[in-house]
Formats: sequence, structure tokens, C-alpha cells
Amino acid sequence: MKDVENRDIMHALNQGFRYTVKELNTRLKGFDLYASQWAILYCLDRFGTMTQTEIWKYLNTEAPTVTRTLVRLEENGWISRKQGKDKRERIIELTPLAIEKIPQVKDSVASFDQEMLSSLSQQEKNQLFTLLGKLKSAGENTE
Repeated sequence: MKDVENRDIMHALNQGFRYTVKELNTRLKGFDLYASQWAILYCLDRFGTMTQTEIWKYLNTEAPTVTRTLVRLEENGWISRKQGKDKRERIIELTPLAIEKIPQVKDSVASFDQEMLSSLSQQEKNQLFTLLGKLKSAGENTE
């Protein structure tokens, strides 16, 4: 078998990511959510109240992108934004509505995750997780 070239790996990774996001968006449509919105809700559910800055840094996303997504989440009743210590800081927290609905969203996402990874053995899942971590670390070291 011929060695796989770097560009082929990166292309496959990008295509796999795009496919995964597209399919996740389909699952989340019933909750009137997109994958980018779910990523923020997941952070808040997992870590509790966060600042906007903490969210965009954790998600490794540009601040304006997170701000636009937060506006949509707030308009749809998922989050509330409050003034922080200074006028630039915004504190983000889940609303009671979100706390009520998130278990249903998590169940749907867990089902999706199971389907997406069903063809992998536990050893392959562990290996994939390790390799993705290495890619992320390599990217962080080049910044």
C-alpha cells in the first residue's frame, strides 16, 4: 500500500468534520439549534457560568463569531448575558428553559455520537482520540 500523503489526511479530516457538522445540524434542527450553538451550550452545561472570553478561548473561535452565536441563543431563550466586572465583560449562563431542554438535546447528540462511531472498536476510538489530541497540540505549538 502506498503511503498516504499529508494533504490527503488533512483533506479527509476536513471532509469528515464537514460531514459530521452537517449531520449534527440535521439532528439539532428539531431543537432549533446548530452545532455551533450546541458547542456553547455544551460548555455552559459542562463548566457552568462562563464569560464570553472564556467561551471563545475554550472553543478556539473568533470573538465576533461567538458574540453572534450568543445573540441568537439569547434571542431564542437558551442563555442570558449579564454585565461582568467591567463594561466589556459579559457573563453567560443557561436559562431555566435551557436547563430543562438540555437533557433532551444531550440524548439526541449521544445517539448521533453512537451512530457516527459505531464502526470503530473501543481501541480505535481511544487511538482516534489520542491522535486528534496530538493534532491539536501540534497546531498550538505552531502559533
